[in-house]
Amino acid sequence: QVQLVESGGGLVQAGGSLRLSCTASGGTFSSYSMGWFRQAPGKEREFVGGLGWSGGSTVYADSVRGRFAISRDNAKNTVYLQMHSLEPEDTAVYYCAVRGGPYPSRTYGEYPAWGQGTQVTVLS
Repeated sequence: QVQLVESGGGLVQAGGSLRLSCTASGGTFSSYSMGWFRQAPGKEREFVGGLGWSGGSTVYADSVRGRFAISRDNAKNTVYLQMHSLEPEDTAVYYCAVRGGPYPSRTYGEYPAWGQGTQVTVLS
């Protein structure tokens, strides 16, 4: 059973940057595709971005494309979410998730394993 631990969240001023990390244990990391999701208070969990098991096949939500970038280091069992030009609307709990197979999905129900989340708060 794969376990995921996110880190790197915090408070940042609008226009700033943060990098989130998600480290996996208990599975074969290189066989998973990864997704990042977020959930703001009172809102549904939404897809942020994902990438395939080889580090390719990256996809992003329209709201973050060009500002966020996902990458992975299979040697460290870690996936990253680099966030630039942060906006107050990016405030949410950010979750990473894994699914088997080469390609990510935009649908949270297709990810069987999740991290506990890390809070990102962007101040205006």
